[in-house]
Amino acid sequence: MLMQKIKDLAQEYKEEVIRNRRHLHQHPELSFEEFQTVAFVEDQLKKTGIEKIEKKANTGLVALIEGKNPDKKVIALRADMDALPIVEANAVPYKSRNAGVMHACGHDVHTSSLLGTAKILHALKDNFEGSIKLIFQPGEERVPGGASMMIKDKALENPKPTAILGQHVMPLIPAGKVGFRSGMYMASADELYLTIKGRGGHGAMPETLIDPVLVTSHIIVALQQVVSRRASPKVPSVLSFGKIIADGATNVIPNEVLVEGTFRTLDEDWRKEAHKIMVNLAKGIAEGMGASVDFEVRKGYPFLKNDPLLTSNSTKAAKDYLGEENVVDLDIWMAAEDFSYYTQEMDGCFYRLGTRNEEKGITSGVHTPTFDIDENALGVSTGLMAHLALEALKN
Repeated sequence: MLMQKIKDLAQEYKEEVIRNRRHLHQHPELSFEEFQTVAFVEDQLKKTGIEKIEKKANTGLVALIEGKNPDKKVIALRADMDALPIVEANAVPYKSRNAGVMHACGHDVHTSSLLGTAKILHALKDNFEGSIKLIFQPGEERVPGGASMMIKDKALENPKPTAILGQHVMPLIPAGKVGFRSGMYMASADELYLTIKGRGGHGAMPETLIDPVLVTSHIIVALQQVVSRRASPKVPSVLSFGKIIADGATNVIPNEVLVEGTFRTLDEDWRKEAHKIMVNLAKGIAEGMGASVDFEVRKGYPFLKNDPLLTSNSTKAAKDYLGEENVVDLDIWMAAEDFSYYTQEMDGCFYRLGTRNEEKGITSGVHTPTFDIDENALGVSTGLMAHLALEALKN
């Protein structure tokens, strides 16, 4: 039975996948700087026996595994490779050796897992019809997103897949389990950059100033009504400001204040409307208080929508592979993912790999200095993706 062969190979290759994951974790590279990472990936693919490998988007690559009748159908599998500018706080043998850089979002897991999946599928290439395209992409963590650059560099051409699968670690789900959601899943994400300009001076002489700090406070509070009073309650929206720089002192009012934030939603029409509302509202407040504002909305990733049929089939296949009790339903998540660019081009299914283990103290969230995984998840990640890929080829 093919599924049992996949399970056997996943266990056979598990220790190698763990070693690869630890190597990648020790040598993280920031977005669009993944030169050593992509070289490692290419070397591992060649050792597996995969010959059709092509560099894309400077630090990305695609590879092809051809089964019998390779042109019959093509399914793509994706992994992202970049790390984050975080100082790792874990006391583990495989701790990051690159100062101030850490695989705190699990991309080392995604990359090593896809290498393991590739090894399984290559070993079984005489057992399936069609082809599997492997996509190892850079820069998921930074706008404009490595996925968009891979697409521009024709990573989805020659041959063109009909569907794409991607998995991502989820520290809220116990290792051994996975999660799926059909339809709308993740939010669009736009970056907001505001420069509020006034007239600074001595804090003891406010009547001679146009205080940009005060203006900024009014703008930030007022902009919250964009979500609370202008957005439909049926449309999830998030507006958050995480960076404010008013470089004055206790008695010095600066000339300007810099503000950075993010806006996220699950509706494209509302997204465009909200941009206009925010800019007009901020400018109106600033002008009414004698100041001015430069408001840049830097459009980021689109929303991520999982194709209902592909996701339904993948969920069923996951239940067959892992057991129904190990497949959970996911809720909408307001984080963003550049995998969404692929789903604008073809049917996609983006699912979650459980990595949590409370007994081992592995509970930290992604993007934190203490994020880690229960490496038993690597026995699931490789085989399950191989199984889902072959089921997608059949369906």
